[in-house]
Amino acid sequence: MVQRAWSVDESLEYTRWLATHHYENFHVVSLFLPKRLHQDFFNVYSYCRWSDDLGDETGSTEKSLKLLDWWRGLLRAMYAGHAPSHPVFVALARTVEKHRIPIDPFDNLLDAFIQDQTQTRYQDWDDVLAYCVNSANPVGRLVLMLCGYRDEERFRLSDATCTALQLANFWQDVPVDLLKDRVYLPLDLFGKHGYTVPQLYRREYTPEFAALMKEAADYAQGLFETGLPLVKMLDKRLALDIDLFSRGGMRVLDKIRRQRYDVLSRRPSISKTERAVLLVRSLARIAFAL
Repeated sequence: MVQRAWSVDESLEYTRWLATHHYENFHVVSLFLPKRLHQDFFNVYSYCRWSDDLGDETGSTEKSLKLLDWWRGLLRAMYAGHAPSHPVFVALARTVEKHRIPIDPFDNLLDAFIQDQTQTRYQDWDDVLAYCVNSANPVGRLVLMLCGYRDEERFRLSDATCTALQLANFWQDVPVDLLKDRVYLPLDLFGKHGYTVPQLYRREYTPEFAALMKEAADYAQGLFETGLPLVKMLDKRLALDIDLFSRGGMRVLDKIRRQRYDVLSRRPSISKTERAVLLVRSLARIAFAL
């Protein structure tokens, strides 16, 4: 895959470039995070970005599974003490060693990307939450560990927040996921509210669908509220980012409610002005001790 040897400096430059030039419409590193952590965030992001692209950008399930298996091999080789050759792992090895990060969150993320290739339906909330344990929660735990937090209570609250963010993103992008033949809404909600998956694929907005989406949005809202106390347990610079992400996710849910749960004809999104308002409000909360 990557043939030539990469020096440490070249690898750090590569992950910094990838994290600051990718098509994502958000900043990987907040201006409020300590500068000493920026490179570590670039390194972790680059691992996540590569993992995600190997899963979703190849156009072939078979090819994606092979590439993800290759990527896991590189990860485990790095943790086994073998000198990495891929620039992402050359850079990531420094972050892992500096912050004593275990392999689990990186490994779990790969489980989620593999699951996306092999599972497209989820029976109930337990199924969806089990997916989020691998797809969303490791990211929050990595952020906490990079910032020096490793206790189970903060991890628990972070898990609630990250799962809520994942669900809000799912509900925001229901039609996008349909194009990949993925339905993250629990199937038992369809039966409960008298709506069907074929109706979903036909983009039929009905009172039954609105009731289904209301329950899904309320479920995510409850998780956001469970995780909010985490903000008061963090350094103010990190607290600002976490508060902003949480409030942004809840704002997406509010948008879904305001359009009467019709996510099929219009994507609920947050404007630049609304983002600025959220930032000002988060700054005020942090400044006045939340």
